[in-house]
Amino acid sequence: MEELTEIVEYSKDYKMYPGNLAKKYEDKPAFIMASTGETVTYREFEERSNQLAHFLRDEGLKKGDHYSIFMENNNRYLESNSAGERAGLIYTCINSYLKEEELAYILVNSDSKILITSISKLGLVEKAVKQCSILKKILVVGAEEEQLPDGMHDFVKTVSQNPTSPIQDESLGAAMLYSSGTTGRPKGILRPLPEQKPDEPLPIFSFLSNLWNYSEDMIYLSPAPLYHSAPQAANSLTIRKGATTVIMEKFEPLEYLSLIEKYSITHSQLVPTMFSRMLKLSDEEKNRYDLSSLKYALHAAAPCPEQVKRQMIKWWGPIICEYYGATEAFGFAYCDTKEWLDHPGTVGKIMIGELTVMDDEMNEMPVGVPGTLWFKPASEFNYHKEPEKTAEAYSPDKSLTTVGDVGYLDEDGFLYLTDRKAFMIISGGVNIYPQECEDLLISHPKVFDAAVFGIPNQDLGEEVKAVVQPVVSTISNEELAGELLEYLHGNLSRQKVPRSIDFVTELPRLPTGKLYKRLLRDKYWGEGKSRIIQE
Repeated sequence: MEELTEIVEYSKDYKMYPGNLAKKYEDKPAFIMASTGETVTYREFEERSNQLAHFLRDEGLKKGDHYSIFMENNNRYLESNSAGERAGLIYTCINSYLKEEELAYILVNSDSKILITSISKLGLVEKAVKQCSILKKILVVGAEEEQLPDGMHDFVKTVSQNPTSPIQDESLGAAMLYSSGTTGRPKGILRPLPEQKPDEPLPIFSFLSNLWNYSEDMIYLSPAPLYHSAPQAANSLTIRKGATTVIMEKFEPLEYLSLIEKYSITHSQLVPTMFSRMLKLSDEEKNRYDLSSLKYALHAAAPCPEQVKRQMIKWWGPIICEYYGATEAFGFAYCDTKEWLDHPGTVGKIMIGELTVMDDEMNEMPVGVPGTLWFKPASEFNYHKEPEKTAEAYSPDKSLTTVGDVGYLDEDGFLYLTDRKAFMIISGGVNIYPQECEDLLISHPKVFDAAVFGIPNQDLGEEVKAVVQPVVSTISNEELAGELLEYLHGNLSRQKVPRSIDFVTELPRLPTGKLYKRLLRDKYWGEGKSRIIQE
């Protein structure tokens, strides 16, 4: 497997830039909106991105300045990113499911001068921006000018007045994304801006392009929210290769399968919850569409239960690939189907960065023994305006960094994730990681989704609690709880088994696949009192 440093020269052969591709593929679709079929060509995408870049410059935003995007997947999202990438700006794509206070915090913390939002988010935005004095203007997608309050402007009407040619001082910008905020206040992950032109691709783009055989002939299906780092990178790379991406406004299992057949999809990236929900379909529904065009089905973002992955491989064949990394971009692990079957449960072999598994005293752990994952950083980063949290992410000598993931390496160098350190339950002095129990519950045929965490216990400090979303809501909770506990006792040590199970109609899981455990935790611990989740 090639190291990133070994393919820098390879990247120079590429001119992966929409401005160049617009000349070659003028009328080729850059992207298609799945629900409407709306097609935006490379020429249109280039012109729109340039117009927005001109607007941002005219509003006084210079290299290194910040703006934010807060909206659902729509036909203006990709150009909202692309404009910043060619204007040397730092753009923040905000989780579109956040509430007023969370949105306001990120807008202020990110130093955003412009906000791009949509008409569907207008009510929430109006409340949040009252706390954001630095904002110069707000652009609203899908609105008419007369519908908007003072200070807000129709996106299309405002931006379309600008030239379609590139701005004169193009330079490469980048995203500053925030941690999900599922366990506490989100942190902005800031890396230095590259000192290069937009048509000079980063080595990581060439690395991924080579790894997953991206080409101008591929068709990518994007089912996830565009505010997340993985779909952002995948869509950007697709367009930089001169290929076409199909963007789902929202993931729906049957629609996803139908789109593979309709557009002869070759590449897609999912999260494990999407796998689980497709597997819950009937056999007739699973077999309704031709999926033979699909060559790469990538997944990441959250651990995938082993049984779920085996079922997907049986259904789709040896096209399931997995990778592990963090938005902080300190390292990258990867495995294809064969490697995973040879090493079940792995998230792959380290391809970028250098990994050391450590205990709490920073002693290296033996092969097969879990510990905190520390990487020699592949790139510099800091948490924006959070020097204390930045310091916590680095080792005392600044040579290593971590996000608190726990795992181990096997004898062949394959990485296995145990859990997040922040999710650890301490019950009677025993450290318990809930991921194993969650995976077992999700794999049960009567369980649609599940969460496991610690709740207060006077004697033990914490006890293990499971919250389950059943497939059929009419099942007796008492009967189902007994069945699930018996199932868990047959597969887990006694200490790892929940003392009780609660049932809900729906768990608060983000479309990225991450469980919003903070909302569940607060019911049992109260705001800000958790010993499970470190704030």
